Amino acid sequence: MLRSFRLFRPLVAACAAVAIVVLAGCSESSTVPSAETTQPTAVVAPSVDALSLSAGSVTGSTEVVLTGSDLADVTAVTFGANAAVINAATADAITVTTPAATNFVAGPVDVTATVGDGASTTALPYEYQVITPLDAQMTYVLAHWSERNIAEYGTLVDNDCVNFTSQSLIERGWEMDDAWWHTQTNGVDEYSSAWISSTSMMKYFAARPALATALTDDQRDSVVVGDIVQFDWDNSGDRDHTGIVTRVEGTGADRQIFFAGHSLDSDYRSVDVAITTDHPGGTAYYWHLEA
Repeated sequence: MLRSFRLFRPLVAACAAVAIVVLAGCSESSTVPSAETTQPTAVVAPSVDALSLSAGSVTGSTEVVLTGSDLADVTAVTFGANAAVINAATADAITVTTPAATNFVAGPVDVTATVGDGASTTALPYEYQVITPLDAQMTYVLAHWSERNIAEYGTLVDNDCVNFTSQSLIERGWEMDDAWWHTQTNGVDEYSSAWISSTSMMKYFAARPALATALTDDQRDSVVVGDIVQFDWDNSGDRDHTGIVTRVEGTGADRQIFFAGHSLDSDYRSVDVAITTDHPGGTAYYWHLEA
């Protein structure tokens, strides 16, 4: 019995040693990094061969189709410095809605498609043009908000906001009538009340629904570029200031509206700043132009 016991003990030790080696091997192998590593995916540059239109309105909103290859992953299409809205994209075509030209200035810009922060196409040319009545109105507004057209319309100096608004409507294609007019004789300017008074212009619009529809500040989603904004600073029922809408951003409660005007000469003045900071408690109203 004693001899058999001696023979058994080395076998137990040997088995234990084998077990330790196997366990150590499993533990060690679990910490060895894989020889395979994930390589970053190369960004493929999109290729745009053609545009469906080579020209469009300075106020934007023109649908343009870009055709080429590797377009499905395009994340931005810019016209000059301004981003278009991407409506649809496939491998060989992208449909976009053009942005407005910077300050509604006509002229050529480059159209570029980009994937993320990486590859972009070789730019293709696009021409902004004055095509529509709205184009003509906005081009005039941004050309004369700081440089008044005194030679043609005179100026009312610090009370020129409605005179300037009326000028923009003439550029839009409106015609003077017996209630809304301006004349210049031998350098002397004369104006009707509706041409130069915010309250009189309000009454003029209200009597002509075929020209304009009244909107409150709660109806901002219906306001577009080219519409008219008016303010009642003290909520007395009259109108104290008038401007032309030059930019609209966001929707719903986040809708932001900006306008140009004289008297406090501005190109993209914020409606919200006007009624909270400049004139706290004031109220904004709008006229959506039908013509």
